[in-house]
Amino acid sequence: MGFTCGLVGLPNAGKSTLFGALTRTKAQSGNYAFTTIEPNSGIVPVQDPRLETISQYIKADKIVPTTLEFVDIAGLIKGASKGEGLGNKFLGHIREVDAIAHVVRCFEDSNVPHVSDIIDPADDIDTINTELMIADMETLARRKTKIEKLAKSGNKEARMNFVVIEKAIESINNNRPARVITDLSEEEQIFLNSLTLLSSKPVLYICNVMDPGDTGNTLVQKVKTISKTDGSSIVALAGKIEGEIMEIEDPEERQMFMDEMGLKETGLDRMIIAGYGLLQLVTFFTAGGKENRAWTIKNNSTAPQAAGAIHTDFEKGFIRAEVYSLEDLIEHKTESSIKEAGKLRIEGKDYIVQDGDILHFRFNV
Repeated sequence: MGFTCGLVGLPNAGKSTLFGALTRTKAQSGNYAFTTIEPNSGIVPVQDPRLETISQYIKADKIVPTTLEFVDIAGLIKGASKGEGLGNKFLGHIREVDAIAHVVRCFEDSNVPHVSDIIDPADDIDTINTELMIADMETLARRKTKIEKLAKSGNKEARMNFVVIEKAIESINNNRPARVITDLSEEEQIFLNSLTLLSSKPVLYICNVMDPGDTGNTLVQKVKTISKTDGSSIVALAGKIEGEIMEIEDPEERQMFMDEMGLKETGLDRMIIAGYGLLQLVTFFTAGGKENRAWTIKNNSTAPQAAGAIHTDFEKGFIRAEVYSLEDLIEHKTESSIKEAGKLRIEGKDYIVQDGDILHFRFNV
């Protein structure tokens, strides 16, 4: 099961630099608009100390972390929704990702020009959000026209869908993205999700600063204020420094460099974890034999759905799941001791997998 975060932002916000640091690649970049035309993508491991702890007790040939995919999408300008710059191509790439990681320039540098010559994170955010919402209004207008007659005829489902569309239009007309709409039933939310509105995607603002010690500057504070009102999350990091950290191959040298910078963890690690949380994902583990492995699933997934993350046949032929916790493993040291202590649970098809569960699936294909 793959989950993707699309890196977006105005030209020269630092997207491609961050992407290169994330994936330890040299993503195409430059100090002019539209350097990134076709999106680059990279699979990024999610560091989880729980997997290392499991491997201290249960030996396996390999240790495999879970991952997120980051996609570096072209920078856009005002008018993208009307075809300016890369226009609809840009918007189409955003539509394909699960969440948006919006890189916001929060640094001053005369050597890196800004497209509007003014460093104003609020204005930058508004530029992109406006383009997304204009595109959404066109989508909503088409769907409204399509179902309006049916809704007026008394069709119950069409009436419900019409009300959801009206709520989305009202929200966007008030400069509020669709993701802030909360007064929906489960059925209404499912329909809203089916519209694949660009402004309904979860957003993580990444404040790109010059120095790791500058993550609380006034420009970052502006973004924090915005994030409190538009249903988004925020991480501040120094993209250029993060790139330098990732270029250091030797772990000890890298740690020394981080210590000199006063960093306990990389900003990229925080960004990945925040992206994981943004998508409302949880991790379960399988252990023993060929590999100890972390798996990514949506929160509130059932045991058969979790089994399906490993292989579709596991979900189809699901019989039961044998479950225990990391705490049980730390206390009892081995799986056999966990079983003897009565801590190994047998769960069926309705079990909701919890973050950190260690699972063995029994299935019949």
